[in-house]
Amino acid sequence: MNSTTSHELAAEPIDPTELVEERLVLWYFLAAIVSISISLLGGLLMSMQLIHWNPHDGVEYLSPGRWRMIHTNAIAYGFIANSFLGALHWAIPRLTLKKVLCRRLSYFIFAAWQVVVLSTVAGILMGHAQGVEWGETPVWIDPLAQVGLFLVAINFLTPIIRAKGPLYVSLWYFMAAFVWTFLTYAMGNFMPQYYVSGTSAGAITGLFIHDLVGLFVTPLAWGLMYYFVPILLQKPIWSHGLSLVGFWGLAFFYPLNGIHHFLLSPIPMFLQYSAIVATVAVEFVVLTVIINFFGTLWGSSRALVTNIPLRWFYTGMVCYFLTCLQCSMQVTISFQKVIHFSDWVVGHAHLVMFGVFGLWFFGMMTYLFPRLLRHPWYSRNLCEWHYWLTAVGIFVMASDLILAGLFQGYYWVSLQPWDASVNGSQPFWIVRFVAGVAIISGQICFFVNLWKTWRLARASDVESLLPNTTYGPAWTAE
Repeated sequence: MNSTTSHELAAEPIDPTELVEERLVLWYFLAAIVSISISLLGGLLMSMQLIHWNPHDGVEYLSPGRWRMIHTNAIAYGFIANSFLGALHWAIPRLTLKKVLCRRLSYFIFAAWQVVVLSTVAGILMGHAQGVEWGETPVWIDPLAQVGLFLVAINFLTPIIRAKGPLYVSLWYFMAAFVWTFLTYAMGNFMPQYYVSGTSAGAITGLFIHDLVGLFVTPLAWGLMYYFVPILLQKPIWSHGLSLVGFWGLAFFYPLNGIHHFLLSPIPMFLQYSAIVATVAVEFVVLTVIINFFGTLWGSSRALVTNIPLRWFYTGMVCYFLTCLQCSMQVTISFQKVIHFSDWVVGHAHLVMFGVFGLWFFGMMTYLFPRLLRHPWYSRNLCEWHYWLTAVGIFVMASDLILAGLFQGYYWVSLQPWDASVNGSQPFWIVRFVAGVAIISGQICFFVNLWKTWRLARASDVESLLPNTTYGPAWTAE
């Protein structure tokens, strides 16, 4: 690995448009937008159910139990996976100066993955969910998803292996993620279902839940940040050494974290204690990565005001720091006695999955859509509204749920009746509903802006007027 940036790579006389299948990147992003719309609808239905406002109460196919699973699976496999696949089709060919193995295979993977996502939604609605948290995909979908992950790895690993010269740190993250994700999905969806049971199955499920975040989402997301941030700031990453610490620390400590989801359970205590130690170690690893990115920002902080994609990225990094700080507390035995099974955990999940990775994806889309559509954004004001409604909404929601979890935990610890905790949670659940409406309003601004931009792109021949690197105003230019 070295600190070579994509700009240095791009100095080669190779046309990036010949490397990247931009139409496919656009399709993946649009599929991600459809998925997050479905997920937000599920979240809205559940939040309304808790405050007795659900207009469809009693309808089997709109029940909170089923839509809760749709809510999480649409985020994980619809929004996050599609966003990753789109961004990777943009970044990997540019970092390696090599095309993916087969463009036809890329289109096949796109179609097959949408079948996986839609079939998962249909299977859950029909009551065919698998009894594994974050792995509720029906058993008849799992083999197709596993084959899809294998094909994704082959398609992307080929240009990385063929690349000449030292590899940028992003590519190390990507290579590891392709291998880890394939193994993690197999472990979580097949072993508890067919091979192990009891506390052993619980332990493996805990590993799957956390490794899905730490060995699938995290390495791909950090790798993309190492790609996009230097481009937007027009400077190399601050410390090559810290980027190595972050990569190897993630590889060594993160696979040991999962048992902390089952503290105070029948799982052997030495496994629980090892998970606690490994989790605290990971917080220090993440801290080195965050320091690295803020060191890169040093002297260029004004860009956070003018450059909206960069603002998305660094807001997500602040949320990442808060998430890890919270995680280091909640994995202790004493803290678990209060917050286990409470809304604290729900707030933590929203802060990391949406407050970190969701914000990063919106930053990538805000940066790339003008290039994919060959037209600047229709309205910067709508981009600003999208950012502020989304960022403030998720911060309020996560803070509200974390505080609600503390209240719930103390209701339970004081041995008050269950109804007391439910009644005491009502004000927090109302605030969560309002925060969710704010987030949805932000996405509506995004959708309207995208639709208007697409209409303008169709109406004008921008491609013949502007070179590929100057689409949009300064805050979206490479």
